[in-house]
Amino acid sequence: MSLVKLLRKKCRKSLFTTPSHSQELFIFHKLKNMYRYDISETDFHNPQKALEEAENHAAEIYGTKCTKFLTNGSSSGIIASVLACTERGEKVLLWRNAHPSHHNAVVLAGAEPVYYDLGIDSEWGVPASVSADYIESFLKTSDIKAVIVTSPSYEGFVSDISAIKQVCGKYGAYLIVDEAHGALYPFSEKLPESAVKIADFTIQSLHKTAGGLNPTALVHSNIDSKLDYALNLISTTSPSYPLLASIEATVNYLNSKRGRKKLDNLIINIQTLRNECRNCVFGGDDITKILIRVPGLSGFELSEILFDRFNIEDEKTNEKSTMLLCGIGTSERKLERLSKALKHICKDM
Repeated sequence: MSLVKLLRKKCRKSLFTTPSHSQELFIFHKLKNMYRYDISETDFHNPQKALEEAENHAAEIYGTKCTKFLTNGSSSGIIASVLACTERGEKVLLWRNAHPSHHNAVVLAGAEPVYYDLGIDSEWGVPASVSADYIESFLKTSDIKAVIVTSPSYEGFVSDISAIKQVCGKYGAYLIVDEAHGALYPFSEKLPESAVKIADFTIQSLHKTAGGLNPTALVHSNIDSKLDYALNLISTTSPSYPLLASIEATVNYLNSKRGRKKLDNLIINIQTLRNECRNCVFGGDDITKILIRVPGLSGFELSEILFDRFNIEDEKTNEKSTMLLCGIGTSERKLERLSKALKHICKDM
């Protein structure tokens, strides 16, 4: 029985268990369906078994040794991965300006951080991708147990994970890839290659681009490790089954004909925008991250105009460029609105 079917069955029963709202007291009434499906792991019909089956099915979809559902965001996946493959005092190579969870993971593992720096792309004003040669320069001179790489970057630049994995294997280092912003990659050949079948551990945020609820995520592993043990160390014993069921539903949707068609249409619509806005300059490796420059405007100026004149809010901006994040839920209508705004802006320049 899947998690989704299990919750549908549970919400029809009279439960004398935790949680104490008893699926009837809707304190925040707008979330009444969430309350109805909020069950406890102590209930019969073994929801933990349903979770195990859902995770095993997800691993089949992604082609990994194991895939685990996360309800505490990608941060928990990063931390669990480091805990699973390192021991106290061992060295972990990570980007100095990476997401705080990378450093936190090393601290919690009692490991020693070794930092690498990334240059700023002069054209776009964002961090560049990391090369295998650069990673190898650290592995040559220091006994590194694990390497953490962020790919794609926030702005959609992708590193050569296959080459980095080869280098890590040469020196006996585990590779952990923070693919939080690449959860759509396994489901379209028009997007960059995912790390899920390459790296030892890959972490993806479903809520960033793949339509999942905050803060749902996945951690994938292709090796035998202490991942289950590590997750138990940092995870609650009272998981949110509505969130877990939403992960199952999201993965199954992305893998379905309907989901893949939705993703293909998103890519086609973004490509249409790029073709229409010929006076704009687009960058990055991931088309769903609309990284854009308008000649004559700084990124901050473009961001301000989009917000003030057209009520369009971007995800991130800098002096050189502006990035507008798209996900599986970005509609054609919304992209048409952005296209019209950009054409107006370029016409006024």
